[in-house]
Amino acid sequence: MTAADNQGFSTASIHAGYEPDSLYGPINTPIYASTTFAQDGLNELRGGYEYTRVANPTITALERTVAALEGGKFGKAFSSGMAATDIVLRILLRPGDHLIFGHDAYGGTYRLIDSVFAEWGVEYSVVDTTDVDAVREAITDRTKVIWLETPTNPNLSVTDIAAVAGIKGSAKLVVDNTFASPYLQRPLALGADVSLHSTTKYLGGHSDVVGGVVVTDDADFDEQLAFYQGGVGPIPSVFDAYLTARGIKTLSVRMERHCDNAERIAEFLDSRPEVSQVLYPGLASHPGHEVAKKQMDRFGAMISVRFAGGEEAARQFCLNTRLICLAESLGGVESLVEHPASMTHQSVNGSQLEVPRDLVRISVGIEDVEDLLADVETALDAIN
Repeated sequence: MTAADNQGFSTASIHAGYEPDSLYGPINTPIYASTTFAQDGLNELRGGYEYTRVANPTITALERTVAALEGGKFGKAFSSGMAATDIVLRILLRPGDHLIFGHDAYGGTYRLIDSVFAEWGVEYSVVDTTDVDAVREAITDRTKVIWLETPTNPNLSVTDIAAVAGIKGSAKLVVDNTFASPYLQRPLALGADVSLHSTTKYLGGHSDVVGGVVVTDDADFDEQLAFYQGGVGPIPSVFDAYLTARGIKTLSVRMERHCDNAERIAEFLDSRPEVSQVLYPGLASHPGHEVAKKQMDRFGAMISVRFAGGEEAARQFCLNTRLICLAESLGGVESLVEHPASMTHQSVNGSQLEVPRDLVRISVGIEDVEDLLADVETALDAIN
């Protein structure tokens, strides 16, 4: 696994994107808490910086770091993952265009497409993207974007990125890489045009910052992203950019522990009679296991579970954990559990993307795995 300049991933996560300046030599990226920057003359900018809505050195350092880890040439940071999603779609789509996305995509992405872009005149097709033939059949001469999540939220479906890249034609292939992080998966190397993250999750990693980032090799697309940063203003604060960059420095060590813990917990859940199905790409029984082995370095730390006792059992499990906190979001150092149908994915209820009501999503943290297993076992035992 390599990153910028043939450095190892851990090295790049610490050093890529920033070098100590010649004035004071700070090891950490400084927080440039300034809205504006002194100019040496009329429109003579120092280092290319004039106003933080347009660019800021702290934000630039974060963008360069994530681009390096993704193996991309360009990166742009935004105030949230949804802001990044919205801007990418605004650039790539126009009224009358066609979009393809997965039948188990994130509820917030579906809500944005269905309530904003559809009203704007964009048509969309909901497809099982794990079926490459189904994606091929859905492509029309008006298809401008194929939007993938892999693994998906919350069903943990795995799509073959390279296979879809091979049949996309002139459409742009955008991959939401949030669940995997660049430590486990790098979509651009597999043929994607754009890789997108909610940096709120694994990149930040500590449940204390909201943000998004978009990475591409396309200079023209990057210029358009920069225009929307400055022209619309959906930028992260410099403090959020600093926190995200600080989180990235430990991404590799965190992801190893996340994955170790998730593999143990998935195997334990798979052995329990209360559970009807464990959705985790690391299990050989998972339908996307072989594809995940091919395009991911490990299988991640998200697990979804379907309960034999239906929705009531799922709800009881969520309410019975003590160490694993009942909360939305994911990717932080602490373990979280939620019931998507009544929490993060309410917006897809009644749609083609409706989440099974017997499903629970677990974001496995980096606590001692024996403590997590004990909490899971206690919660399962308490189901009536």
